[in-house]
Amino acid sequence: MSIDVSPLFAVFGIGPTEMIIVGIIAVLLFGKRVPEVARSLGKGVTEFKKGIQGVEEEFRSSASNTASSSSRSTRYSDVDDRDEATAPKFEPPKTEPTNA
Repeated sequence: MSIDVSPLFAVFGIGPTEMIIVGIIAVLLFGKRVPEVARSLGKGVTEFKKGIQGVEEEFRSSASNTASSSSRSTRYSDVDDRDEATAPKFEPPKTEPTNA
């Protein structure tokens, strides 16, 4: 299973040269612990994706429940049965004539 990270690089504008520099800095900072750090980072990314997937599933199920409940709602079969929306009559403000 491979992860396509090219969209991530496109967003942040990271090219091959920058990736090499980041790799060198990682080796200098972490040394022998690079595999351990990479493994823990991978686990963190996996957990994050699982969390996002759970939220997406909840959203989809909620959306499908909402759609199915709205399709069962009462619908008017005749336009005449509906109440018309009314608004108050607009009256412009009264102004007093000025003597100029």
